[in-house]
Amino acid sequence: MQLASTSSKDENIENMLARVEEALSSSSSSSSGDKPLKLAEEEKKIVDIVVLPEMWNCPYGNEFFAPFAEDVVLDRGSSVAEEEGRGSTSPSFDAMRKIAKEKKVVLFGGSIPTRKDGKLFNTCFVFDSDGALIATHHKMHLFDVDIPDGITFFESKTLTAGDAVTIANTKDFGKFGVGICFDMRFPEYARACALEGCIGMIYPGAFNTVTGPLHWALLQRCRAVDNQMFVATCSPARVEGASYQAHGDSSVYGPFGEKLNDKELEEKPGVVYADLDLNEVVKRRSAMPLNKQRRLSETYELCAKKEENV
Repeated sequence: MQLASTSSKDENIENMLARVEEALSSSSSSSSGDKPLKLAEEEKKIVDIVVLPEMWNCPYGNEFFAPFAEDVVLDRGSSVAEEEGRGSTSPSFDAMRKIAKEKKVVLFGGSIPTRKDGKLFNTCFVFDSDGALIATHHKMHLFDVDIPDGITFFESKTLTAGDAVTIANTKDFGKFGVGICFDMRFPEYARACALEGCIGMIYPGAFNTVTGPLHWALLQRCRAVDNQMFVATCSPARVEGASYQAHGDSSVYGPFGEKLNDKELEEKPGVVYADLDLNEVVKRRSAMPLNKQRRLSETYELCAKKEENV
């Protein structure tokens, strides 16, 4: 779901909820011809996966992260405020949990700025189809770049990096690795998830108009082909006049590197759909058993040998 963010958190939350409602009302059409999906059995239920963009509840920029940050205090899988019926200090979190539970979807909640122990994080929450929080990912690799004649941005001026690989184990589909934007540039991260049995990687990300045209699609295909898994990315839509311009082009790739989108969004707000045949992961990994052919990790390590004077 490629969403456009404004400087109002309330508006962004309302927009997210409305767009999810619209997307699910259209999800009965498959991406391969707008024909209704058929249930194999009457009692079998189709459960959708919904992915939101990076920093969907605020504009992307260091000046916005602190004012929009939420203190998410968890108790029995929900915010304490929601459990007790008080005014919520984490309205974005509560809205995501509520829509996942009500619509029975697996929701990869893009990312929002969060605050913990006086530190700010770029955080993705993942909710299962019963509304339970099943994963929390703090962006591990912060976007610190200085590209001549391109873009200069340092997330580390305001944000703190996470320190853990995150895997969401969903009831209906199995395991997905979770990364945020710059995390996608590090193949070791996706490989670690694949080795733990993940069938896909989900990357909400706000690549920019400098690196996006060259690297956005390339990195997605690389992670998909390297690990024979699905890779889905979700970008914010581009907002005219914003200080940071997102590349857009939210996409889904299959385990053979094939693009699965039903359409191209480019930089505009909207939704792309993709049907995931989970058997494709087994098929590709069986036909080309890279994991079995992979040597032990130490085989690939380069050991520096100190030269001795003769």
